[in-house]
Amino acid sequence: MASIDRLLQIMARLRDPQRGCPWDLEQTFGTIAPYTIEEAYEVADAIEREDYPALRDELGDLLFQVVFHSQMAREQGSFAFDDVVAAICDKMERRHPHVFGDAQIGSAAAQTVAWEEQKRLERARSGKSILADVPLALPALTRANKLGKRAAQVGFEWPNVSGALDKLDEELGELRQGLGEQASPAEITDELGDVLFCIVNVCRYLGVDPETALRGANTKFERRFGYVEQRLHEQGRSASEATLEEMDKLWDEGKQRLADGG
Repeated sequence: MASIDRLLQIMARLRDPQRGCPWDLEQTFGTIAPYTIEEAYEVADAIEREDYPALRDELGDLLFQVVFHSQMAREQGSFAFDDVVAAICDKMERRHPHVFGDAQIGSAAAQTVAWEEQKRLERARSGKSILADVPLALPALTRANKLGKRAAQVGFEWPNVSGALDKLDEELGELRQGLGEQASPAEITDELGDVLFCIVNVCRYLGVDPETALRGANTKFERRFGYVEQRLHEQGRSASEATLEEMDKLWDEGKQRLADGG
């Protein structure tokens, strides 16, 4: 039996009304969606750690999510797993005319441009907005990056990174003004959102993925603060017993000893 056929049969058995698993039978698209997102993050985590045995397992978990959704769709008569496979096969062939057709594309960069143009044309033919189909469930930084890229496809962007940095300075100024005028929490939240969106635009101009940049900053913070805690532990104290000045000094010491950037 082919591996995928075995997996499909296992999923069908889990959802069998008479002999299936009570937990699996209770699930819906809505209740399973968070698990799907979680599994995708675990795939990314295994890749970042270069743990390839874990990547194998996490990819299996992610595939199971596809099979789970497909089984529920089949039960309600919407589509089945084979339809999912057929749809992605058709899309890949349509969006790679240089491989499956006669188009000529000379580089990976040119292919990226052609790919985005093909998607733009598909949206235009359907009458959809240029911003259509950017999923709401994406992490906010990732979604902001995608929205910016989409708008840039029709020329709605600064001519260079200096314009994006100037806009960031402007939004920071509005945030400072709001704080000085004791703006409401809702207004401050709105201004902070504008600042974050501008930072994402700066990342886009520099070719930096904002999620990757922030994950790196998170890791750096954990490492440096761990150094602070370790040094205080050696002194017989905890972080809650130290002053901000003491912790800041150890933080700077950690920056030098850990040599992990600015």
